[in-house]
Amino acid sequence: MSTAQTVAQLFALDPLLEPEELAIRDTVRQFGVDRLRPHIADWFEEGRLPVRELAAELGSLGALGMHLDGYGCPGMSASAYGVACMELEAVDSGIRSLVSVQGSLAMFSIHRWGSEEQKQEWLPRMATGEALGCFGLTEPDFGSNPAGMRTNAKRDGDDWVLNGTKMWITNGSVADVAVVWAQTDLADSPAGIRGFVVPTDTPGFSAPEIHKKLSLRASVTSELVLDDVRLPASAMLPDAAGLRGPLTALGEARFGIIFGSMGAARDCLETAIAYAQSREVFDKPLAGYQITQTKIADMALEVGKGHLLAYHLGRLKDRGEITPEQVSTGKLNNVREAIAIARECRTILGANGITLEYPVIRHANNLESVLTYEGTSEVHQLTIGKALTGEGAFR
Repeated sequence: MSTAQTVAQLFALDPLLEPEELAIRDTVRQFGVDRLRPHIADWFEEGRLPVRELAAELGSLGALGMHLDGYGCPGMSASAYGVACMELEAVDSGIRSLVSVQGSLAMFSIHRWGSEEQKQEWLPRMATGEALGCFGLTEPDFGSNPAGMRTNAKRDGDDWVLNGTKMWITNGSVADVAVVWAQTDLADSPAGIRGFVVPTDTPGFSAPEIHKKLSLRASVTSELVLDDVRLPASAMLPDAAGLRGPLTALGEARFGIIFGSMGAARDCLETAIAYAQSREVFDKPLAGYQITQTKIADMALEVGKGHLLAYHLGRLKDRGEITPEQVSTGKLNNVREAIAIARECRTILGANGITLEYPVIRHANNLESVLTYEGTSEVHQLTIGKALTGEGAFR
């Protein structure tokens, strides 16, 4: 009998990673085994996550803002950050979301667009997990069209006064600082949009948590309410004018999803293979039936191709050559394939596939959110379509 291979062996994936990237992958994977996997099903079922506790541990691991330079950030490559996201999402999308929002949205926005004072105040503490951040762009009525946001910032003397509501904000109710995007009347800002660094203990700021979720249950999701939140002029991100600021940050988060979604897909496939090898049907292992092997082979192809695409885009990003259209291509393909793989794996597990004893239905539910956040599949299809045809079709 031949020895079974993994998808990594089938596609010879490990030689495509640098030694440092392999070391980071193995470290984060072991952290998942030791610290996260024993608890994740309970956290998901109970609809909670010990965010502050985990943030401190992830900070000591170097996983928060790991691809940023200076201010206590590790300054790793984009590919290293990607493989870390892959291992975190192999455990649960909610864990990777915590890291993505902290590092790729909140920290990245301050690092890229903030003043030196803002960077010094927040980034070192955010890198260690001492301070938590969130990112306020999406609104109840404006997700795919952020230019229509109603949250506004009006000048009052030397201050800014913010009013509005943001929705579906990861880490919102546990954050120490929120990067909030709002409409202003500044002539130098396209559409008037500017970003503000908002300490969450500012009077008028509240973040009620959203409950009764059936996806990303092991994640804190909140609404942000800004009711006459008064900020000094120094709270504005000085170098971010218009939608370029938030959309650049979203590109960073989407990049992590390209890798992360394949972690979830791989975990589902490995679970399904192990189950099929041990489950007997008609006095024979389920893995020994042609239809089961056909499913496994087809899913392995997509997991392998998804890894190759992620690694390729990682190298492009490391060279500073990646484009938004390429990020959209990776996000659209890998998340779409990951959710299809999760659903197919559920069929191999049968009734056992709907329980939290196995990770498959949890991954499938989580991927329903990953499919639509950081840009819906339709938005990414139109982005790719515009790149290929030269015609915009968003409206």
